[in-house]
Amino acid sequence: MKHSHPLQNTLSVNPLYLSAPDAVALVHRKGLRHCIAAIADNIRQDFLRWHDFDKSARVANHSAHGVIELMPISDAKAYSFKYVNGHPTNTAIGLPTVMAFGVLADVATGAPRLLSELTLTTAMRTAATSALASQLLARPDSRVMALIGNGAQSEFQAIAFQQMVGIDTLRLYDTDPVATAKLVANLSASCLKLKVCQSVAEAVQGADVVTTVTADKAYATIITPDMLEPGMHINAVGGDCPGKTELAAGVLAAAKVFVEYAPQSRLEGDIQQMPADFDVTELWQVLSGVRTGRESVAQITVFDSVGFALEDYAALRFMHDTALELGLGQHLALIPQMADPKNLFGTLLQAESATIHAVA
Repeated sequence: MKHSHPLQNTLSVNPLYLSAPDAVALVHRKGLRHCIAAIADNIRQDFLRWHDFDKSARVANHSAHGVIELMPISDAKAYSFKYVNGHPTNTAIGLPTVMAFGVLADVATGAPRLLSELTLTTAMRTAATSALASQLLARPDSRVMALIGNGAQSEFQAIAFQQMVGIDTLRLYDTDPVATAKLVANLSASCLKLKVCQSVAEAVQGADVVTTVTADKAYATIITPDMLEPGMHINAVGGDCPGKTELAAGVLAAAKVFVEYAPQSRLEGDIQQMPADFDVTELWQVLSGVRTGRESVAQITVFDSVGFALEDYAALRFMHDTALELGLGQHLALIPQMADPKNLFGTLLQAESATIHAVA
């Protein structure tokens, strides 16, 4: 499917600003399921244009408390970046673990065209990516998913898998029972069958798909080889920076492993534990038919997801186009308006003159 470019017919120097309330209004008007599916479609389209993009691993600044990252990418026409943090202890002081915003800009001029919230949007695009990968890699008859980690991302994952993969039963576990209770309450109208479990081992028993969405920055082994069952597909979503894992090395060794962008995943994903030459397949290769996905009903597959800038590019495309369609957002005076673009200093003189006249 050919897509319209996100920056066509946008000549104003003032970018469109899409606030968090605007994003909520957008999702309410289009529907969450529609938004996730549309973002997944954009991700599919853009991954099929893999070689059109100038790609790099994200830039990360780590601290004792968490990480702040910039995620840039561009093709010949548009550039995007996302600012995003990951601070697992934030919830104790009333802040989200993940907060994000992003920019779309015109490559030909460098002019920013969209400044958007990406906290809500990141949750949708992460779920869309997980479900898209599972469409490719999980057994087609998969109906039961274990969801390990029931925090802020979990409802989006659940709805995406119900919508796009056909999951009808969730087996839930979190070290915090309050998080699981929140998830159960939020999904009460979803028609999903929900089973609260008392351990990871109980949750994964009999699951066709296992999705881990944990937040702790630690070398964790949430899924161990003894929990594996023939034909299982695992989405490891929570391990997304150096020093943070969710899968035991033995799980990776027993599976065929898929990633988004290998240079980044080898630094940040669960495969950071594996040798540098450990064989992985990038998701775009499966989408384009360059390499195979699942090779047998009994094969164990792992999607070692860390989040990649191309997914944010795809999500920003959706938010930009949909905001214009619905008339949401406002144009932000982020760039000085100049009659003479060579006379930046003149903007100060104009302001000074306006102030003098106002006082007089």
